[in-house]
Amino acid sequence: MVDAVVIGSGPNGLVAANVLADAGWSVEVLEEQDEPGGAVRSDREVHPAYVNDLFSSFYPLAAVSPVLAALHLEREGLRWSHAPRVLAHPLLDGSCAVLDRDRAVTAECLDGFAPGDGQGWLDLCGIWDRLGDDIVASLFSPFPPVLAGGKLLARLRAAGGLRLARRLLLPVRRLGEEEFTGEGGRLLLAGNALHADLAPEAAGSGGFGWLMAMLGQFHGFPVPVGGAGALTAALAGRLEARGGRVRCGQSVSEVVVRQGRAVGVRTSTGDAVPARRAVLADVSAPGLYGALVAPEHLPGRLLDDMRRFQWDFATFKVDWALDGPVPWESPAAATAGTVHLAEGVDELSRWASQIARGLIPDRPFLLFGQMTTADATRSPRGTESAWAYTHVPQTVKADAGADGLSGAWGRGEQERMADRVEEQVERYAPGFRGRVRARRILAPPTLRAADRNLHHGAINGGTAAMHQQLVFRPVPGTGRPETPVKGLYLASASAHPGGGVHGAPGANAARAALRSTRATAAALSAAQRMMSRRDS
Repeated sequence: MVDAVVIGSGPNGLVAANVLADAGWSVEVLEEQDEPGGAVRSDREVHPAYVNDLFSSFYPLAAVSPVLAALHLEREGLRWSHAPRVLAHPLLDGSCAVLDRDRAVTAECLDGFAPGDGQGWLDLCGIWDRLGDDIVASLFSPFPPVLAGGKLLARLRAAGGLRLARRLLLPVRRLGEEEFTGEGGRLLLAGNALHADLAPEAAGSGGFGWLMAMLGQFHGFPVPVGGAGALTAALAGRLEARGGRVRCGQSVSEVVVRQGRAVGVRTSTGDAVPARRAVLADVSAPGLYGALVAPEHLPGRLLDDMRRFQWDFATFKVDWALDGPVPWESPAAATAGTVHLAEGVDELSRWASQIARGLIPDRPFLLFGQMTTADATRSPRGTESAWAYTHVPQTVKADAGADGLSGAWGRGEQERMADRVEEQVERYAPGFRGRVRARRILAPPTLRAADRNLHHGAINGGTAAMHQQLVFRPVPGTGRPETPVKGLYLASASAHPGGGVHGAPGANAARAALRSTRATAAALSAAQRMMSRRDS
């Protein structure tokens, strides 16, 4: 019997297992798929000479995560690489907003859209200079972040207090309008906000867009050398070196609960895997509550809250092996790892509105990744390993385009949607389709089949909107990893602080399990001392 069983070997599950192993616990990780990693995996299935990431690719949150830094994954061979430029947002008139790790370069670019906008960008960077470290510490601390949050509040007051707080709570459209005259700065903020499922008009999208933009400005959008799977390999290798074990092909069907406490799990083949101290679930909240944990073990209010749980947008992704670089009309886009494709903030709003109304967008906003530009090991010299993804509704009502897509995502629909994605790229890079050597389509059901946590390709474990963050994540409560079942902890992106590859939900769950065990041991020791005094 092991001390802890971890369900799921995504980055949060592997981080949780490593934290427990560092504390001396015996740990076993059970993974449904035939390889570890969850949404952090790479392969050569598009073309044998090309490495393509199946899901996530760029990791700005990993770059600043104190959780990952504490694991010293460089000792396991993990190396990071950067594209020459972090991000580009080209427009059809040939202009291009560029985010460079040199703030002066970014500012100079934005001045080209409107004189003075460069200084506006430097002012936003100045806020990060004063608050960035405390924001990161608060973001990755268990909720509520008492110590880190106290420091942040003190610095927030010194940096402008309520006025600054107002700016960060603004919709990203309004924040861009207040800070910039030209389109460039507005696009950098709005495009980054849409890395989550936050429309340009959503409250708090300004703060999220600013956060992502500042992470890119100060830390870049790094990628693991050799593919996303290198990050998983480092986490799994570190765990195994400390005695932990990852077992793939093990689908967990039930968390076993006795007398209100999790005592292990049962697999789909009927095998029981007992846990002496804790079960940690790197699974979605809907996948845990009422599914892996039977409803009779849960409060009725929690089950009612779960019926109100909101997923983030579904995802449609295409991977390519290109026989040459992307022929961007704007040369600045050629050196960026990440490229955003939408013709202005208005088009971003139009796209988000179509999704909100259940329509498959006719002109999809694309996040486009140039992986060989970011890491030369991904494909042969002079070629490009690339991908693009867009979002679609979780529940499709109709197609805003002319292809009659229904959201059933049969093979024909997948091909037509992939063609629509490529046509959007062609608007900004004429001749792109002629460079495609091979492509792979990852539609919402494909993503779900490859990782059960990706409900229709929802990549953030639930919406990032304010009503499902902090004390509301995943349901109204404390925002902590503890569950109503003793010894069971939620360790996935459905828990605070949410999506992104940073390991905080896993680390928070592991630390909660360690605290609970120490508290139980202390209480038992105190009881034993009291009994000894009585006996004497």
